[in-house]
Amino acid sequence: MTDEALFEFLHMEIVSHVYKEQQSSKGEMDNKDRAVCVSVLEGMGFRVGQGLIERLTRDSPSFKDELDIMKFVCKDFWTKVFRRQVDNLRTNHQGTYVLQDNKFTLLTQLSSGKQYLDQAPKYLAFSCGMVRGALSNLGLDSVVTAEVSVMPSCKFQVVIQKL
Repeated sequence: MTDEALFEFLHMEIVSHVYKEQQSSKGEMDNKDRAVCVSVLEGMGFRVGQGLIERLTRDSPSFKDELDIMKFVCKDFWTKVFRRQVDNLRTNHQGTYVLQDNKFTLLTQLSSGKQYLDQAPKYLAFSCGMVRGALSNLGLDSVVTAEVSVMPSCKFQVVIQKL
């Protein structure tokens, strides 16, 4: 329980620090500055995801296919990181997956109303990077995006890049 709170506070401080660094060098933030912040946070998450998945799969047998990998991410990886499984996994069987978490841990500290809905994306960049990093280490190149329509529910869309 304590490590959950520490992770949430660390995450909030990392997001805050990255945005303050970018703002202090420019004064006022525009869309380009926000994109830089999201990129920095996503890069941090990517590296964390790579490291975590290495440890989680060390003793696991290899996966049969990409759906098997996505199920592992939704159950084991998500449980290890966010202390709960993904609520719903959908796929079109053509490389697109939607992971829905109805009570996303990193958004529960924000208000449940719509007043902070515009602030939610900056708190999702790190998580998108973690999922992308984990999938990358498992041999899947992907693009991971997240959207929030009602707090603290979140949908992560994972598009596997075919080579």
